[in-house]
Amino acid sequence: MQLVSPFFLILLIVVPLLIIALQWFRKEAIVPVVRFSDFRHGFAAGIQHMRQTLSVKALPTLRVIRFVILALLILTLARPQLSQSRVHKSAEGIDILLALDISESMRAEDFEGINRIQTAKSVVNDFLTHRENDRIGLVVFSGESFTLCPLTLDYPVVAELLRDVEIGQLQDGTAIGDALATAIYRLRVSASKTKIVILLTDGENNAGTINPETAVSLAKSFGIKVYTIGMGKEGGTRIPYADTTFGKRYREVLTYLDEDTLKQIANGTGGRYFRATDTHSLKRIYTEIDRFEKTKFETVSSIVHKELAAYFLIPAVLLLGIEILLGNTLLRKIP
Repeated sequence: MQLVSPFFLILLIVVPLLIIALQWFRKEAIVPVVRFSDFRHGFAAGIQHMRQTLSVKALPTLRVIRFVILALLILTLARPQLSQSRVHKSAEGIDILLALDISESMRAEDFEGINRIQTAKSVVNDFLTHRENDRIGLVVFSGESFTLCPLTLDYPVVAELLRDVEIGQLQDGTAIGDALATAIYRLRVSASKTKIVILLTDGENNAGTINPETAVSLAKSFGIKVYTIGMGKEGGTRIPYADTTFGKRYREVLTYLDEDTLKQIANGTGGRYFRATDTHSLKRIYTEIDRFEKTKFETVSSIVHKELAAYFLIPAVLLLGIEILLGNTLLRKIP
């Protein structure tokens, strides 16, 4: 709370001064005295033992009410206000389709002892926590593609569906072109000014019915930017498999990452290509993309002042009415 005219508070000193002055005048006032020879007998004794009525005892209440009214009026003149700060945020979110490779090669355990799919799911989940006001969808692909989650603002739902993603849910292979086409299909009707696809894969396009070049043309026609991430180390890597006799076993598999195609997809749509060879680099990639495509906020601040003078003036008026009413009825004095 603040006061627009705080200098009026100086007048509050008048209240105690008036109280002191009235007390002094009462002591100095000349009271007519009727002298009697003996206070113990007759009329004087009767006056001495006369009991005061409730009305007489309540007479000082009128003076108290007058002083309270005076204090409230002074506070009203000081114009108390309550300041409230308001912040208005206007933001236009972007639409993001996450395309995640779930082919068999994503079982490779070359990311600090953790397989590629689990590492990718963990990093993508962290990426979700940093988004705000952006619609996000999820496409999974291997030999075919499937929209696991359409565009939504419900990030916990996306995270839950992502957590349940497993290798083997779709036909094996790597259909990069189909994955892009599925993501573009979901984004094509979006009214957002910014539409992006983040495609993560560890292989080359060897399945599906749509080639990457066609998908790039579609993305450009709808103004969709594609960021591509190539995952995995160069050369051979160990991929686990289940052996009915010895349990979990590993085999060395030479995985081929078609970086040229991924670069062409990114460059052709205005995006960027990244290579992730370990968990740290993959996290850094998503952090960088997050910084590139962060939603911008327009913040407008305003301060609203609420006048509080009425909260002092209204009680003052009510007390004045009560004082006038009591002074002319129950607490009326005869001159």
